[in-house]
Amino acid sequence: MFARRVRHINRYREIAVALLSQGFDYIVEEMGLIQKVPYYQRVRTVKKSGGIGERIRLVLQQLGPTYVKLGQIASTRPDLLPPGIIGELEKLQDKVPSFSFIEVHSVIQEELGRTLEEIFQHFEPGPLAAASIGQVHQAVLKTGEKVAVKIQRPDIATVIKTDLEILYELANLAERRFHWAKTYQLVDMIDEFSKALSSELDYTNESRNAEKISKQCINNPVICVPKVYRDYSSSKVLTAEYIEGIKISNKEKLEQQGYNISLLAERFAKEIFQQIFMEGFFHGDPHPGNVLVLPGETIAFLDFGMVGHLNSEMKYNLSSLVIGLMHQDSDEIAKTIYRMGIVSEYANKLKLRDDIELLVEKYYGVPLSQVSIGEAVNNIFAVALKHKIKIPADMVLVGKALLTMEGIVEKLDPHLSIFDIAEPFGKKIVMERLHPKTMTKKFWRNINDFSELFVSFPQQFKEFSAVVRHGRLRLDIAIPEMEHILKTQDRISNRVSFSIILLALSIFMASIIVSLSIAGQSSLLWPIPILEIGFGIAMVIFFWLLYAIIRSGNL
Repeated sequence: MFARRVRHINRYREIAVALLSQGFDYIVEEMGLIQKVPYYQRVRTVKKSGGIGERIRLVLQQLGPTYVKLGQIASTRPDLLPPGIIGELEKLQDKVPSFSFIEVHSVIQEELGRTLEEIFQHFEPGPLAAASIGQVHQAVLKTGEKVAVKIQRPDIATVIKTDLEILYELANLAERRFHWAKTYQLVDMIDEFSKALSSELDYTNESRNAEKISKQCINNPVICVPKVYRDYSSSKVLTAEYIEGIKISNKEKLEQQGYNISLLAERFAKEIFQQIFMEGFFHGDPHPGNVLVLPGETIAFLDFGMVGHLNSEMKYNLSSLVIGLMHQDSDEIAKTIYRMGIVSEYANKLKLRDDIELLVEKYYGVPLSQVSIGEAVNNIFAVALKHKIKIPADMVLVGKALLTMEGIVEKLDPHLSIFDIAEPFGKKIVMERLHPKTMTKKFWRNINDFSELFVSFPQQFKEFSAVVRHGRLRLDIAIPEMEHILKTQDRISNRVSFSIILLALSIFMASIIVSLSIAGQSSLLWPIPILEIGFGIAMVIFFWLLYAIIRSGNL
């Protein structure tokens, strides 16, 4: 317990120093972290040359793997963060040294219960790649298959757990101290990001994801997913088929080797749409490093740590968005946003529709071949964020996957229309929705819900009556901008109070002047000029009140 506390104190100090180094001293001071920083580090010169997004990125890089990984996850959420910050977070890269081969031996033996020599015929000591959570080695199984072995960094789970505990504490503190932290629901945001990070720490999740997408593609010979070797995998070790190919973004090399570039672009786009619209289970990060081209224009997907899930309702909503964009139908887009999101009680439907109209006008007259579906979907989610409508994380991941896919397709074949490829998928979902079998199933589900409501109504009414009878009925009334109204009322009360004091002082001074005039005495009292001092105080209060009223603009 003591050691854990010491670790937390040291990490708090590192966080405070990193924030100070990028000019976030006001946050450090407001959150009470300044006392944890040595004096010589408080007073050093701070650079504030970059924008806020760039400085946030530099802080995350300085704090190490956990924060870099969280930043990378946050970069996939344009529904939660402004574009300027998202753009900087996308630049975050894993720049970490590989861990030793001795540690690789140790992790494999501990996780798989056998030594490295018992499992592998050959194992490359140097990693193919090293990242914040783990590293990948090439190897050959005893049975002769070439494999890629991903091994988790020793103790990284403990480090991440400590960092997440501290982040929760800081997020709670920030929501109490800063309005912007409460607006962005920082605690919920950290909770969501930490769940995604914890999921990536368990390699069995990635194994299941790879196997599921592999089954989806079983009847498609031009799509390849590496086979996972479950007997040689665990939560910290993942052994999968080793695939050699050309990165899909390497157009020059693909052309040199005679690949049909247009066909590759079309196949890649169709597979992404198939995964999203038809299967509802898709690769969440199809960047060029995770997509290889094999002979026969076959496309291989790698690394399934980040995936998205869409149920039938979400798939229907997504297709409605795409069709609404194609027809430039603002009402349909607005209705879809309300269906798919968690709507704030203060959301203004008219303002939302106006903002969607402005967005649709942006695409008015533009040929569909020139419209980016990913960008358009992300723009719609940005409008939803503005109106405090929370979009499901998996739906937002769709926007990122589409943008990534479109970037690759545009590079391969600029003339390929993404909308033309997407349209049949969207229409198919709508037709499935309107199919008699689907509508009958939905009808009986609604009947079942109503019957449950009808059966439970007497009991619920009985409970409600008991609450009313015992006087425990509570009525919550929320008035928008109540806090602002109360503050304004408080300022008015203060000014009225000062005005009354000024009036009382003026009456008092006038009575003294009259009394002294009648008595024919001097205004000096114990050689102190009472009238002059009183007049001075009255003038200070008067001018202060006048300045406050003019400054408020309510003169």
